Parts: sequence; C-alpha cells; structure tokens
Amino acid sequence: MSLINSQFFIKLKQGFTPDLTELPTRRHDLDWLRVVAFGLLILFHSGMFYVENWGFHAKSQYRSETLESVMLLIQPWRMIILWVIAGIAIKFIMAKVTVAHFVYQRSVRILIPLLFGILIVVPPQLYVEMTQNNDLSISYWQFMLEFYSSDTQLFNKYSSGIWPHIDVNHLWFLRSLWKYSLIILLIMPLLNATWVTRFTNWVMQQHFVLLVLVFTAPLFIFQLALPDDETRYAIGFTCMLYGYLIGWHNLFWQRVTTLRKPLLIALITCAITVISFYNLIWLQPEGKPEWLNLIGLLIYNMMRILGVFCAFGFAHHYLNKSSSLLRYLNDAVYPFYIIHQTLIIVIGYQLTALSLGPIIEPLLVVVLTIVGCFSLFELIKRVDLLRFVFGLKMQKNYSKPLTCIGQLLGFMAMLAIGLEIVF
Repeated sequence: MSLINSQFFIKLKQGFTPDLTELPTRRHDLDWLRVVAFGLLILFHSGMFYVENWGFHAKSQYRSETLESVMLLIQPWRMIILWVIAGIAIKFIMAKVTVAHFVYQRSVRILIPLLFGILIVVPPQLYVEMTQNNDLSISYWQFMLEFYSSDTQLFNKYSSGIWPHIDVNHLWFLRSLWKYSLIILLIMPLLNATWVTRFTNWVMQQHFVLLVLVFTAPLFIFQLALPDDETRYAIGFTCMLYGYLIGWHNLFWQRVTTLRKPLLIALITCAITVISFYNLIWLQPEGKPEWLNLIGLLIYNMMRILGVFCAFGFAHHYLNKSSSLLRYLNDAVYPFYIIHQTLIIVIGYQLTALSLGPIIEPLLVVVLTIVGCFSLFELIKRVDLLRFVFGLKMQKNYSKPLTCIGQLLGFMAMLAIGLEIVF
C-alpha cells in the first residue's frame, strides 16, 4: 500500500512540474519587457488624465481627442504583454518550488501589497475623484475616518472591488493575478499533459499568419460575447495560459525573433487601421454597419497579439542580457506600479487648479510622478516593513519570536483578503 501511495504522489508531483529538460536559462529579455511595460503604464495613466472620451478617476481641464489616437498605439497590447509574461513566470517558478511553496510565495507577494494598496495607497484617488465630482467637501482626515467606517453611506455612488466601498482601482491586476495563478495551478496537470504539448508544437509549426489568428480568435470572441467590464478578465486569464504554453517553446522564440521586422510592419499597419476606425467610425454617431464594426474589432484584437509577438521578437534579439540597471529596476517596478496612479491623480489634481496650460501641466505631471516613484522607492527599499508591504524581500534576519508573530499577522491578513477574492 505504501508503494502505491508513494507512486501516486510521485505522479501527482510530476503533473505540477513542467518538463525540466526544456528549462531555459534566465530570460533577461522578459525582465526588461516587464520593466518597459510598467513604464508605458505610467505614461498611459498619465495620458488618461487628459483624454476626452475615456473614463478615469479624475480629469484635467485640458483634454484632447488627438491624444487618444496616440495612446491607441499601445492600448491594445500594453496589459496583454504583462499577462503573458505572468504566465511564463509561473512556469519558471513551478520548475523550482513545490505547490505549497508556490501558493505561499504567490500570496505573500501579491495579497499583502494588494491589501496595503487598497487600504493606504488607493484612498487618495477616491478622495480626489469624489472631490472633483462635488460629492465631497471634507478634509482628507475626515474622509479616511469615513473610509474605514463599516456603516457609512458616503460612498454609495461608488464601486467596491473587495469590501463595500473599498475599490481596487488600478490594483485590479493584482487581484486577478492571484486568483488566476491559483486556477492555473489547479489545471497545471492538464497544461503539462503530453497531448497539450503535442498540440502546442503543432500550432507553432503552422504558417505564422495562422498562428496569429489562432491566438487572436479567443480574444475576439470574448470581446463580442462579454460585457465590456468583464472582457479584460477573460482576456487576461487566456493570455496567462498563452504565456504558460509558449514560455519555453524554442520554436516560438526563434520565429518571433526572425520575423520581428515583418511583425513590426504588420503591427504598424494594424495600428493605422485601428486609429482610422476609432476616429472615422467608433467616435461617430450610431448607424454604421455592424459588419464594419466587427472588422475593426478583429483588427484591434490582432493588434493585441502582434504587439506582444513584436515586443518579444525585438526584446529576445536585443535585450537578453543582464545589467546593474536591470537589477535595480526589477526591484523598483513593483512599488512603481502600486504607487504611480495615486501620484498621477493627486499631482494632476493639484496642478490643474493652477491653470499652467496644456503643455507645461502634462509635462510636470509625468516628471513629478516619475521623480515621486523613484524617491518613494529609495525610501521603501531601505525600510524592511515597507519592503514587505510592497512585495519585496526583507533584508534583515529577525528573532524567531518576532518572525513567528509577523508570519501569523501576515497569514491572517492574506486569509482575510484571499477569502474575499475567492468568494
């Protein structure tokens, strides 16, 4: 009986472990892409403060429709690339750790920063939003007392993302990333199955146009079938699956690297088409043929995939190298992500009241946000407690009793928010 049980657990463990014969070396190009993608996110959210037709938590008095066309160059694929890289990262992690370690490590790195973010970092965004909407006329201290109150009616008009009136705002990515990581863990024996590997190999050997269409089809279907506020979640999970399946596939990386220039031409062509559709059709009054709208949406979703493939190809060719700058930015990128949008909204709200004009104000918002991110990161990396709540490894070794207390408090915090996310 013991032999049977041991064989069962060996097979079970093998189901959660990728084929280590295909394990590549450290992929510095993916680290660079992650840094670049989050950098673009800062610029994109800065732009959201100024676009005319896209909703955001606060707005400047200087707004532009032209800026929307510029932002459409990265809008389709800016989050897609982060989801795909997240899926690739899971495969790398599962090649090195047990299931239990994966769940614990993932929870500490995601749930603790998420909890800190929604309770401390995000509230200033809501304060500015409500103040600008004339729904609030109290001090920030009074606002926070109401924010932490369980029976307040002050936030009835505003959405909740975890608990009542406590929204995740831009941290929705972390909430979904943790949940999707657990789902992928559950289906990992299927993802590692031989027939899935064979099917993936077959797809990778097809003509590259077909490969793009195969990756595009689910995203296109989701956009047609699901409400707008649900589409990003289905697409995010699907792209994490893509990442897990293609992460170690040598043929895929060879092909996107070889075809990087044709991919760039195709991406530019799609971008011009999408921007034309946006200005000539989607911004215009109703009455356009539905088939025309479908063509536009198909090209938009193709641009999502082409953007990722193109970025992978150029990064794999030029950026697969380490440096001290990359090591610094690798640590900085997570705190930057958590704090950047709050800085944008608070700084932008203060500056827009000064009537500095449509050139000086946006430049100041971007520059001050970046300076603020670097300054806060320099503080965060020097204080172990801040490192912990921002998802970085603590540097000091603490006594066993203090470590046990910290682990207990951390576990209780993770359990509280984790249960809310799951149920």
